[in-house]
Amino acid sequence: MGRRRQSNFDDPPRFHRKGKTWYHVSGTLPRIWTKLSSDRAEALRLWAQREGVREDDSTRLFSVVAKRYVREVFPTKGIRTRRDNDKELANLLKVFAHMPIDAIAPMHIREYLDIRGQIAPVRANREKALFSHIFNKAREWGYTAAQNPCQGVRGFKETGRTRYVTDAEFDQVKAHAHYTVVDAMDLALLTGQRPADVLKIKRTDLRDGALWIVQNKTGTRLGIEITGHLAEVIERINQRPRKTISPYLIQDENGQPLSQCALRSRFDKARTLAKVDFQFRDIRAKAATDTGDLAHSQKLLAHKNRDMTEHYVKSRMGERVKPLR
Repeated sequence: MGRRRQSNFDDPPRFHRKGKTWYHVSGTLPRIWTKLSSDRAEALRLWAQREGVREDDSTRLFSVVAKRYVREVFPTKGIRTRRDNDKELANLLKVFAHMPIDAIAPMHIREYLDIRGQIAPVRANREKALFSHIFNKAREWGYTAAQNPCQGVRGFKETGRTRYVTDAEFDQVKAHAHYTVVDAMDLALLTGQRPADVLKIKRTDLRDGALWIVQNKTGTRLGIEITGHLAEVIERINQRPRKTISPYLIQDENGQPLSQCALRSRFDKARTLAKVDFQFRDIRAKAATDTGDLAHSQKLLAHKNRDMTEHYVKSRMGERVKPLR
């Protein structure tokens, strides 16, 4: 008999993590460790293939459906979404894991929201949304024919961010920031992209006179012309002395790609010294607002429709109108 787990108690048998990677471990001696993936959802899918596992559908528990959801649906989502869903699912399983899927009623969802919402109303909304998607998949897979219990259950009202970053505030943070943060801020402003998309830019993405981006969140492909100030910023970054040449445009002092944690830590330090309170993600909204052209903003941010861009801009600056006379 193998040793009892000291952590990750919900993991299936012969599924172990070493460092940042998950492995399948054979059940016979000598133990053979087969590398699966550094992404847990993908690793679980590969583990199921090796084990030839079929869940006991006869139980029709929420946990059974959730495990299949993790194996089959998680790998189709973006990395950031999977990470968020992992945390959300952990909270849902604490409550619903051993409940038959057919036994979960709207009153249970309402009670879950009321209790969870006392601590984290926004997260409660996200967890409800994930539950709803899992339940819809359960209907598709034949686990239940019941109506989705989330239907008609209202979540908590959310208000989007309305913070507009002025040029003075932007420059003030840059004046106190590490050069890697300065580079990331300039690229984020000029391209209108999210922090994760800025950090993953590689030198190979600079080709044919454009910066080519595939957005993590939507998968949208975008080519931004390398002209004007953007060309100057990229040239400045390329001229920086480096210990090693990394494929990533923004890299730390050791030539490694700058991580999101490092960016946040360095940005927070500069923001504190500058005595301003905007977040890095607010730079994307500043880019949309500062173009002064909704059509340009929509293309730059890769929004699907003009209404989304218009709401994005107006929530930051308000609508500009003429006086009575």
